[in-house]
Amino acid sequence: MSKVEIFQRLHRRRAVDDPLVLPGPWDAASARVFVEAGYPALATPSAGVAASLGYEDGETPADEMFAAVARITRSVDVPVSADVEDGYGLAPKELVERLLEAGAVGCNLEDSNGGVLKDPHQHAEWLAEVRYAAGDELFVNARIDTFLRGVDDPEQAIERAALYTAAGADCVYPIGAPADVLPLLRSGIHGPVNVFAKVGAGPSPAELGELGATRITFGPGLQRRAGAILHDLMEEMR
Repeated sequence: MSKVEIFQRLHRRRAVDDPLVLPGPWDAASARVFVEAGYPALATPSAGVAASLGYEDGETPADEMFAAVARITRSVDVPVSADVEDGYGLAPKELVERLLEAGAVGCNLEDSNGGVLKDPHQHAEWLAEVRYAAGDELFVNARIDTFLRGVDDPEQAIERAALYTAAGADCVYPIGAPADVLPLLRSGIHGPVNVFAKVGAGPSPAELGELGATRITFGPGLQRRAGAILHDLMEEMR
């Protein structure tokens, strides 16, 4: 079984209190730590990788992001999905080729740019082109940024989810959705739902699963938590 087939299978037939938890490595060393801890797959966070490379979130050059993803995938044997923001302006075919060259089995693609939501129909058409170029070689996670951009109406997230899944997205990610809205989103969305979890705060992964999450990611939370721990250690060594 290929890594992408393993990754796809990890999303299927999960118990409601057992969502797929995908830690977010920001470099090869952190990826190895997560695999040694027993996690069966990983999902890179663009903000965490950016920080590790000395950039602000959203400012990492595409070449450096793909190179970082390649270092992570080479360092572990488990499937790795890559957050490549909104695709860096690359044509779908080139985007897919670069993801596959980097060893990724999946990608996270945002539907906003520069803080502005994209037209959902145009974005769905672009996702369909990505799906066509990828065939069955990539698991596509379509991020929905409505809550992140101040649109609190869950119906708008559900409408975007319907367009994106119809375009071929394997999973949708209504980032920033409040926990109490998750059951409504779950009832209106067909297919897996990715939910953001705060590290050390808020509902646990199991609780988020019971609310409707199929899989859990943490954004740059683990990288920032590791940085805070390192800072405290340095203070203790003074």
